[in-house]
Amino acid sequence: MSANDAATPMAVWEPTCFRILFIVSAIWNFGGAFGGLTDTAGMFEREFGRALTDPVMLSVYRGAWGTAMLYGFGFLLVALRPMRHTGIVMMGGLGKALFALNLLQMLLNGWTSSFAIIVIAGDAVFVLLFVLFLFRMKRAGLSIL
Repeated sequence: MSANDAATPMAVWEPTCFRILFIVSAIWNFGGAFGGLTDTAGMFEREFGRALTDPVMLSVYRGAWGTAMLYGFGFLLVALRPMRHTGIVMMGGLGKALFALNLLQMLLNGWTSSFAIIVIAGDAVFVLLFVLFLFRMKRAGLSIL
């Protein structure tokens, strides 16, 4: 924002909407992580259309779901004080964008089932909403880092 641009204050309702966004994004992550951690092989089979029999891949895949769960806790932290935890929003948004792009590439190569479309679309929506949040922060004259 240049010196000539006036800050556009956030509407009274915007912080509440952003808190709800981060609670919903945490629930989204917890939903996937719960299934991925409690039924790792089943989740893999739904996502990739084949059985997960390699113990190393099972461990790696379960670890990825553990990471998704940690992102969920990060989004809950953001929900408490969105204007304070923008770094988590940036990290989480970038993680979601990279994950969705990688999953899209796997889908286009025929390596995953159509179940991946739900994950890709959901993460893409969250990325767009996170960008909107950061844009509103910047337009309101608030620091995003």
